[in-house]
Amino acid sequence: MPRKIVFALILALVLTGCGGKSRMVLYTWSDMFPREILNSFEKDTGYKIRYVTFDTNETMIAKLDAAKGGRYDLVIADDYMVENVVNNGLAQRIDRSLLSNYANINTIYQGQFYDPADEYTIPYGAGVQTIVFDPEKVEIPINGYFELWHPSLKQEVGIIDNFRVINGMALKVMRQSYNTNDLDAIQAAGQFLISLAPNIRLIRDDKLEDELVSGEIAVAVMYTSQVTMAKMEKPGLEVVFPREGIGFGIMPAFIPVNAPNPAAAHAFLDYILDAERGAACFMELGYYSTFLASDPYIEDEYREFLTLPEDFRDFVTMEMIRNVSEEAEAMHSRVWTEFKSAAGR
Repeated sequence: MPRKIVFALILALVLTGCGGKSRMVLYTWSDMFPREILNSFEKDTGYKIRYVTFDTNETMIAKLDAAKGGRYDLVIADDYMVENVVNNGLAQRIDRSLLSNYANINTIYQGQFYDPADEYTIPYGAGVQTIVFDPEKVEIPINGYFELWHPSLKQEVGIIDNFRVINGMALKVMRQSYNTNDLDAIQAAGQFLISLAPNIRLIRDDKLEDELVSGEIAVAVMYTSQVTMAKMEKPGLEVVFPREGIGFGIMPAFIPVNAPNPAAAHAFLDYILDAERGAACFMELGYYSTFLASDPYIEDEYREFLTLPEDFRDFVTMEMIRNVSEEAEAMHSRVWTEFKSAAGR
């Protein structure tokens, strides 16, 4: 048999073995699962995982929309963006009959605005925007966002690169909602935010906690996962839940409406919903555990970071970032660009 024909046959066999019904395409951010969990799922079920990442929620929904709810089998993204996915018919209903571990979910994270009847999503991790600072490098008491404007913190502040969170921080100081559609209020918050620019040393999402641990910055506004990692590395850091109000978010998992392999997606969801595996996932992820059955398996050194503080369990002190009008979103984008420019970014 000619070599070209033999090679073509081998390639066809390889591609057949790696695709189709034996593969699950997981679409989310990087580092969302322990490698050993992914490997054991492949070994135990026979499904091969193709792990595809995105950098922003906007990228995710644009690609999912272009694929008409296909191409990917399981997606994990932020709650307010998943609301758009569900409302646009890009998610399919979860088949609970395929999830033997469904009861392991902590119901406090269910019934949320993006999926009130819990038809389309499984909550995978939750967190709050938190201030963390090094008391050896900060001269003032910090109780909330307002202190970040203090002149003693010039070039000492690091913030995540999320305009709804950081613009929202200024809105909160001005006693406004994260989700206001008042364009004047958003613009005023943007002007106030610009006055923070002299204190900003870093604006970035990736590994911001490393800069706090190393001493490059003295204070940071960070995601829960980053707070967990920072405190594990440097226990002397202090954590502040801002007095102006706490931004709270959930990362839901959903199966796209035209997912090539929904059976694999359901199998993976049930696999991580196992109590012990879920605990392993959250210890790697660093966000609050959303599976109640996993909480007892979280190691003691992680426990204070990965379970929702009792004081927050009524959600009274929290506000979830939600979708706003197109005009408000455009204003947010504009003031964020102006702020980053003022901060030299």
